[in-house]
Amino acid sequence: MADNIMSKAATMEIPINSNGDTGTLTEDDSLEQDLQQVMVSGPNLNETSIVSGGYGGPAGGIIPTSSIKGPGVRYNPEYLDRGRAPAPGLGSLNHTNSTEEVSRGVAVEKLDSVKKWGINTYKCTKQMFSEKFGRGSRTVDLELEAQIDVLRDTKSKYENILRLATALITHFQSMVQTQQALGDTFTDLSQKSPELQDEFGYNAETQKLLCKNGEALLGAINFFVSSVNTLVNKTMEDTLMTIRHYENARLEFDAYRSDLEELSLGPRDAAAMVRIEMAQQEYHTYREKYERLRSDVSIKLKFLEENKVKVMHKQLLLFHNAISAYFAGNQQQLEQTLIQFNVKLKPPGSDKPSWLEEQ
Repeated sequence: MADNIMSKAATMEIPINSNGDTGTLTEDDSLEQDLQQVMVSGPNLNETSIVSGGYGGPAGGIIPTSSIKGPGVRYNPEYLDRGRAPAPGLGSLNHTNSTEEVSRGVAVEKLDSVKKWGINTYKCTKQMFSEKFGRGSRTVDLELEAQIDVLRDTKSKYENILRLATALITHFQSMVQTQQALGDTFTDLSQKSPELQDEFGYNAETQKLLCKNGEALLGAINFFVSSVNTLVNKTMEDTLMTIRHYENARLEFDAYRSDLEELSLGPRDAAAMVRIEMAQQEYHTYREKYERLRSDVSIKLKFLEENKVKVMHKQLLLFHNAISAYFAGNQQQLEQTLIQFNVKLKPPGSDKPSWLEEQ
């Protein structure tokens, strides 16, 4: 029966060798990051009215107000002389006792949450160290983890595309601004230099045309960067967040699996059988969580790949056509490219900032 419990569909246990090297595991320098991920799910202990006094005190450090000796309220006859209300009576006392009972119940619930969190953190940390130092095994879905590695590598490369494209925008903006200033200078000299009026004039027109085409190209590149940024920092990041939840669930599952395996190898007295039964329940709970998140990751990876191909096919075609048209001096093709990919440029004289001013 224990063997049936331990069976895994679509997964396998990869034993760790003596030096902890599996080839596909994370590097040793990720241990601190892994520990931080284990610890982030701790309960909120900011409510000092619930846990105060540490261990050894009554009710786990909670001191009921009924145990405090001495008068809590001193009678002052001057209150009656001033028309004040008398001191609280029995009804108020009952209300106080009821409040204490509610607070005590909340405290017990919080302490139970702390206890469960502590046990879970201990088991997961123990499992993590066992994997790192070659004394334990971990559940591995080889196909899924290969897809996860590809996604992380792809995201890193796409982030580099974003950095380079953003740098291109910055440099190109500077060139367009220089062309604009140069065109204005040529126009001014054309008006003030009759002997060179024509020469300054057609140079001014050339720079203005280049500036106009540069604005169009900047619009296309900005559209490209915006779309790729959405893909990388929203769509891919959302999938990676689910993957992180999946990896934490995998660690929890293996921790409780290892715990059940250890108990199954021990004595079988009455107390041990109770512990084994509880361990089996926890094992099934975390196995269901692990398998649910594994399914979520598989689905998200599939849809992400489809979305990535669709988005990048459009954006790479836009980038290529716009760059080619600009440097070929084909103004008509450049304008047609913006229309084809629905890239909107702000009209001249618009109160809204231009592509240059937005950066």
